[in-house]
Amino acid sequence: MPVIARAPGRVNLIGDHTDYSGGLVCPMAIDLATTVTIEPGGDRVELRSDADPEPASIPLDVADPASVEPAWARYVAGVVAVLRPALGGRGTVSTTLPVGAGLSSSAALEVALALALGADDHDPVALAHLCQRAEHVASGVPCGIMDQLVVAAAVEGHALMIDCATLSLTHVPIPPGVDVVVVDSGERRTLATSAYAERRAEVAGAEALIATPLRAATDADVTRLPPGTLRRRARHVVTENRRVTTFAAALSAGDLAAAGAAMTESHASLRDDFAVSTPTLDALVARLVSAPGVWGARLTGAGFGGCVIALTEPGATAGLGLPGVRTVTAAGPATRR
Repeated sequence: MPVIARAPGRVNLIGDHTDYSGGLVCPMAIDLATTVTIEPGGDRVELRSDADPEPASIPLDVADPASVEPAWARYVAGVVAVLRPALGGRGTVSTTLPVGAGLSSSAALEVALALALGADDHDPVALAHLCQRAEHVASGVPCGIMDQLVVAAAVEGHALMIDCATLSLTHVPIPPGVDVVVVDSGERRTLATSAYAERRAEVAGAEALIATPLRAATDADVTRLPPGTLRRRARHVVTENRRVTTFAAALSAGDLAAAGAAMTESHASLRDDFAVSTPTLDALVARLVSAPGVWGARLTGAGFGGCVIALTEPGATAGLGLPGVRTVTAAGPATRR
């Protein structure tokens, strides 16, 4: 009997580049997903994907996932290397997630594959840690745990506020009468070729100078840093953590104007202090927030391309003529059957 596992993608409503310093994030699993179907058996994991013409063929004793070809198979190899399943298998990968758009296609693949290969599905935090390690060894990118955790622990109809220091989870209801709209910029990026690792190092450098984790830092701590790059990076993280709290409280209360304002302020901080936006993303956000019925918009994910997300009245973006627009709903967690 084949094993079928399905894992959603995600959008991050607010809280970017805060997770790896133990900060706050508020993502949402979405109704776009990756499905892995495997017939267990053998000593290799062999998969064909509808998103890539080249198959993945990974031995169970794979030693260096980052060297595997084709590139998408590195994520398969990362899961195999970390999970070390007793049996391989042969099967397929299908996805409705655009690859490289910042909607966590890699985390969805990792979680779905881990479940298909027999990972424990009773502890979403442990599953997320496993898949985070798989991404590290596959890509060399020191990503935080946000993507894998929301994929594993989501609740339908809710966003998920995650405290990345304690991994405590708060499910935040999405009010009725709200559209969560994703606009694909068409700019593709991979974290391995972006400045993601550089930004993470800058955050660590700021923490070393003030001798305080940025999760616990104050505005006064930030101003003790010398003017320049590290101060700007720290200011983004400190203020973004506050915006996540403001956003989650506003969304729970149905105060969509306040929630949207926090999103738009987040984009400005990512653009000006963290320098991960692009002119295309900035133009999309500006066009969205100037439209009637749009409460707020921002880039979503690590930046350097990908998607913009907006909180809107139903149908507010219909007349804007934007390509790549999709209204998404809050999905539940990854499943296996």
